[in-house]
Amino acid sequence: MASKSFFNEIVRKGIHLTSILIVLVYAFFGKQATLSLLITYLVIILTIEHLRLDRGFKLPFVSFLLRKKEVSGLGSHVYFTLGALIAVAVFSEHVAYAAILMTTFGDASAALVGKRIGKIRIFGNGKSLEGLIAELCIDLVIGYIFLSSWQAAILMAAVATMVETYFVKIDDNLAIPIFSGFSVEILFFLSSYF
Repeated sequence: MASKSFFNEIVRKGIHLTSILIVLVYAFFGKQATLSLLITYLVIILTIEHLRLDRGFKLPFVSFLLRKKEVSGLGSHVYFTLGALIAVAVFSEHVAYAAILMTTFGDASAALVGKRIGKIRIFGNGKSLEGLIAELCIDLVIGYIFLSSWQAAILMAAVATMVETYFVKIDDNLAIPIFSGFSVEILFFLSSYF
């Protein structure tokens, strides 16, 4: 059972790698093209979710990827798309890149490391210390690559990791990009005045 769970997690996280496409579209075609792409994708997936949830259509590939809590509710891909959409619409370009990629790679590293080698459970929510450390390390690297500031990278990585660790009932695919991006935008705003 653990190997099937790990395999399903790899497939789920593999799909999240499409976030690289979001960053590439933004880098090469700009903000407006990225927003148009995300809105189009959101309309498509909300239509699929409507068919699945409201009309009872059985969609094998979609059903295979759903977690237990998503069977009767929106899938994480909807929340991820909303989080990416907000990040691109509201944050500066490099903060949006970091927020989206932290959501993808930080979350994936926490889940995969936690499921594979996680032994020390923390906070009673099933998360592991090993997963937390993996996410923090990956997020730090992403933050520094895109923000070129250790102070900003540490803040953003810490916020993303805390959201991943503490948020249980709110989907982290929505919360991570919003909270991590907001924290760094506030840091940049305050540092421009002090």
